[in-house]
Amino acid sequence: MAAAPSGERAAVVAALVVVVLAMAATIVPGADAQPSPGYYPSSRFRPIPFNRGYTNKWGPQHQTLSGDHSSLTIWLDRTCDYSNLIDDDLCRRHAGSGFKSKHAYRNGYFSTRIKLPSGYTAGTNTAFYLSNNEAHPGFHDEIDMEFLGTVPGEPYTLQTNVYVRGSGDGRIVGREMRFHLWFDPTAGYHTYAILWNPDAITFFVDDVPVRRYERRAELTFPDRPMWAYGSIWDASDWATDDGRHRADYRYQPFVAHLDRFVIAGCSAAAPPSCRPVRASPAGAGLTSQQMAAMRWAQQGHMVYYYCNDFRRDHSLTPEC
Repeated sequence: MAAAPSGERAAVVAALVVVVLAMAATIVPGADAQPSPGYYPSSRFRPIPFNRGYTNKWGPQHQTLSGDHSSLTIWLDRTCDYSNLIDDDLCRRHAGSGFKSKHAYRNGYFSTRIKLPSGYTAGTNTAFYLSNNEAHPGFHDEIDMEFLGTVPGEPYTLQTNVYVRGSGDGRIVGREMRFHLWFDPTAGYHTYAILWNPDAITFFVDDVPVRRYERRAELTFPDRPMWAYGSIWDASDWATDDGRHRADYRYQPFVAHLDRFVIAGCSAAAPPSCRPVRASPAGAGLTSQQMAAMRWAQQGHMVYYYCNDFRRDHSLTPEC
């Protein structure tokens, strides 16, 4: 067979190069890969045994602790003791489990690794949060990381939230920012953390800062001591599509696994010389690399931000 003229071969090669470049432009490996934040607060602290920092708060029958106290399993089901709980609604509210830190803190870094329940989990709420509700009922502060269950084929929602001086009581005024995570949180353990300092609250997912809520005024920032909590409970009334999908106990138990508990900060009883945990090597604020990682998380994975909700009365959230 006769060889093609050199000019024709050159044209074919040029066409192939164009095709390859076009494919490379549309299929970039790792284009949405989690960026490096450059600073890893979770590696700065050693985890503590669960029983050193925490104690059961409710639902001990739905909670098991490993022999070395390094990991905890909590679950939600409807195996109620009807000799004491004869009402279905009471059974639903007692179907989960929760734990609480032994001490209150005025600032700190609080983290744990969590593997979330899989399958049909609509209506469930797996939470890691700070609160002083028991010390200030009806007028409390709270900082939330809540994992809202879902139906198969749809992602979990991570809801971060801040309540200040009663905004979570009575007429609810939340400051929600929600995300669909960039990984399957049911397939393995991931680190979730709250860093609460006098100047800002930073929420971390695998050391990526996903949200930073800054102190702008005393009335919009929590500054009273709080305890750390974790729980799993039935939040069917609102957790999944505003309550459209409810917990279905045909799929029980809904099991969450937690380990690597870290509490680092100043307890309420600590002397004034106790210094808050830094958010970055610089101490004040986040580094440019951390800010870039946070922009990546918010631009690609944030699905709701209260300041952008035109239905809200923003006179109640002046920081917007």
